Amino acid sequence: MSAVPVYRWRLAPDGLATRRQLRSRGLRPGGQPVAAQLERPRRRRGPLVAYLYRLDLAKPVRPMTPGRAAALQRAMAARRTCPSCRRDAGYCIPPSLGMCVPCAYPNQRYEE
Repeated sequence: MSAVPVYRWRLAPDGLATRRQLRSRGLRPGGQPVAAQLERPRRRRGPLVAYLYRLDLAKPVRPMTPGRAAALQRAMAARRTCPSCRRDAGYCIPPSLGMCVPCAYPNQRYEE
């Protein structure tokens, strides 16, 4: 295993970017290995770590196809559907409740 260089927060050289920075430029890592690591120190816990990728090896983001768009719509519809009442809640069901709010708290009144 080769060691990657570690840079402190805001001190990374040009030509390296995090996944989010790549995405904002319309790029993706494209299977390249991590080129460096960025660490942001914290007081009471370990440092925050972000992995950096080379910009020159990054590839463009794949375009959204009709099949992928349909699959994404189905996945989001499943997240909005309450398993107990089978209605579309209009929002993503919180995992902590596991059902829509009216089903989780049936004794309270809600305006619809």
